[in-house]
Amino acid sequence: MSKVVVITGSNSGIGRVAAYKFAELGCEVVMACRDMERSKQIQEEIIQTTNNRHIHLMQVDMSSFNSIKVFCKEYKARFNKLDILIHNAAYINHGSPHRLNSDNIELTFATNVVGPFYMSEILRDVLKRGEKPVILNASSNIVKHFFDPKKHIHFEHLKGEWSASEPFSVYKQYCESKMALVMLTFYLAEKYKEEGIRVNALQINGARMSRETLDKFTLKWRLAARAQNVFFPPPEKMAKCYVDICTSSRFKDVTGSLMNDKLELMVRADEEPSVFKQVKQLTGSQYYPYYADNQEVRKKLIEFCESIMTPYQQDVSTL
Repeated sequence: MSKVVVITGSNSGIGRVAAYKFAELGCEVVMACRDMERSKQIQEEIIQTTNNRHIHLMQVDMSSFNSIKVFCKEYKARFNKLDILIHNAAYINHGSPHRLNSDNIELTFATNVVGPFYMSEILRDVLKRGEKPVILNASSNIVKHFFDPKKHIHFEHLKGEWSASEPFSVYKQYCESKMALVMLTFYLAEKYKEEGIRVNALQINGARMSRETLDKFTLKWRLAARAQNVFFPPPEKMAKCYVDICTSSRFKDVTGSLMNDKLELMVRADEEPSVFKQVKQLTGSQYYPYYADNQEVRKKLIEFCESIMTPYQQDVSTL
């Protein structure tokens, strides 16, 4: 039986290329996307290019917990197992104003952290039926900002209207959300280990952004991103990392790890590194910030996510 793969945000960028690559391997691919009109064209292209008819399109908005609930209910009605779940979708609209989702949660954090947490919990039972099931979270080298010992996740600003003295920045929120996703990876890996579900994260070291993504930025950020695109590798490189992490026998026993673009298992940086180590941390990709293993912050993160999920908690066990 072929593997069933769910990829969120698979209508552009790395997610789109990853959908192609899994389709080429003969996997049954579920494109979990928000924009159905644009995604339909991509779905048809993948089917025609790979000659794989088992490419499905299902709608989900990762910032909306109700949308995630509906998606998971429909998924379980159509499929009895899940082998690979890739949380690729992310909110990254640089220059955008402060926005809240329908549950009064800041949109970046809702989409990039709480949404993946909620979806993973609801799909846990079908993942357990999968063949060597794995969850892969797409993080980013933007977490390097947390090598700064003063950097931290501002939980007090994640609900309700923006009340901080400094101006709102999607860039800063995106940075905090990607660190939270790494912490979530470590937590879920421990939680799901006895059930045989592996949970890992990939630190994306830059990839050319699609035109669709760039068009969402304000002009200043769009120009900066276009300049960066000249130096960034095409999305094919990171898409191949997705496939390798999820299917290669090399990683069949790996869980609770953050990997870099060379597919090396990253190690935690020292709490008080030497100057030499600090240079290595900032210029290389072998280390992740010490902050990611802060148990007190992790506990606060999980409590935050679970408190938001409380109205939906019944869905985890009944859907």
